Amino acid sequence: MKTEKEKMLAGELYDAMDQQLTEERTTARLLIKALNDSREDEPEKRAAILKDLLPHAGAGLWLQPPFYCDYGYNIKMGEKVFFNFNCVVLDVMSVTIGSRTLLGPNVQLYTAMHPMDHRERASGLEYAKLIVIGEDVWIGGSVVVCPGVIIGNRAVIGAGSVVTKNIPPDVFAAGNPCKVIRSL
Repeated sequence: MKTEKEKMLAGELYDAMDQQLTEERTTARLLIKALNDSREDEPEKRAAILKDLLPHAGAGLWLQPPFYCDYGYNIKMGEKVFFNFNCVVLDVMSVTIGSRTLLGPNVQLYTAMHPMDHRERASGLEYAKLIVIGEDVWIGGSVVVCPGVIIGNRAVIGAGSVVTKNIPPDVFAAGNPCKVIRSL
């Protein structure tokens, strides 16, 4: 029988209040608090916290606190990824971010989902869909990326967009819902 964590990572309905998952979120919250309380003049301290919180980050990660995530270990990043202030990553499922990708302030990446059927939703179970962001992508401020979205390499997402569907590579896309505006 699968554990709740195994169900979560498989994109199946799972119980987020499971003891193991609750403990892992608590560990992440403590690291997040330490990160968000750290100062610019404490680069070694920040680096150590980030290594524990985001163990799959490539070299040259630049992250401006405050930053928030569920677990941290489900976020996989290439080299030289930049997060501006106040980003949120609900990493219930895998979030992959390619090298040299820039995320503006207040960017929100959501993998978490709740059942559409109210009876199933009332059970408290949830599930997730992964997010994949390519290399050399620029995501403007206050963008929301919804569960299951793939954003292609070198795409630019305009500020304030809500990305509900996949975005191909080499385009500028914007709006709510986000749509391709032009090729780059």
